[in-house]
Amino acid sequence: MSIVKINVLTVPAEQREVLEQRFASRAGAVEGSDGFEWFELLRPVEGTDQYLVYTRWRSEEDFQKWMSGSMQAAHQGGGEGGERPKPAASGSTLWSFEVVQQASPK
Repeated sequence: MSIVKINVLTVPAEQREVLEQRFASRAGAVEGSDGFEWFELLRPVEGTDQYLVYTRWRSEEDFQKWMSGSMQAAHQGGGEGGERPKPAASGSTLWSFEVVQQASPK
């Protein structure tokens, strides 16, 4: 079965729009990666300042290949004048899971 990676991003209120715009502008960046199955950016509704970036992959190897390839290259690029833009998140934690059961609508 698949594996799930959830990147937990702590995002101050004044940076929420910046974060969402950055993810919107990267649309398509991961979708063509070998083994990629799903992506969701989850905005907190109440009680937390943490966004969840949910991705599902065919295997750990596929995820690691993406991490060391196109994801790493995309995060090393500079902004205007060669400077990297300030991160929108003030913290990040990566959670990893194996899918052991799943269901879909009938």
